Amino acid sequence: MSPVPAQRENLFLNLICNIAAPALVLSKLSAPERLGPEVALVLALAFPLGYGLWDFNRRRTFNFVAGIGFASTLLTGGFGLAKLDGLWFAVKEASVPAVIGLMVLLSTKSKRPLIREFIYNDQVIDVAKVDTALAERGAQSAFTQLLSRAGWFVTASFFISAGLNFALARWILTAPAGTVEFNEQLGRMQWLSWPVIVLPSMAMMMMALWSLLKGIKRLTGLELEQVFQTPPPTAK
Repeated sequence: MSPVPAQRENLFLNLICNIAAPALVLSKLSAPERLGPEVALVLALAFPLGYGLWDFNRRRTFNFVAGIGFASTLLTGGFGLAKLDGLWFAVKEASVPAVIGLMVLLSTKSKRPLIREFIYNDQVIDVAKVDTALAERGAQSAFTQLLSRAGWFVTASFFISAGLNFALARWILTAPAGTVEFNEQLGRMQWLSWPVIVLPSMAMMMMALWSLLKGIKRLTGLELEQVFQTPPPTAK
């Protein structure tokens, strides 16, 4: 019997807490007659931090990607309160996806490659069924190569994201940190990160997933509907 997959993340709530709410707070509440730039910055960052803690408590799943994102949010607050130059924010924004991409690349030859965290996991794929079919056909070695090729797609998506993050931050963050203008620029960067950075990265991730699924079908003989994880039946 396949193991029960971990509870899935609420994507809509993720977008609200990590992009929409912080951007609105930074752009609308940073004026001195409202919260002021420092309090607004702290409040804006409380949304992704609070969401991260709530989601971990709900799903009881944690990985190094979530840890890096959590640390990145803390650094944003620290850099803002310390009033560091915008260049430091650009470097931080670029370093997060760059580090993740590098770790994915370095782990490709390990016993537990990180590519499994992104596109070969029990939330999307019936891993137990696929592994059984691979063993029956003696295709584990070919699958390892397939997974490694998919890892290059994912690595490339993170490196591209790093470059786009840096360029976007350098283009937008021109005001001194700790000012109303800087907070508004930070909010604008939050809004633009979705179409400019997230969508191209997701497109490359979907290319990697599609390449992996075609390879799984070829190596196992399973149809795609058999490869995908079947959601548990809802209680009546």
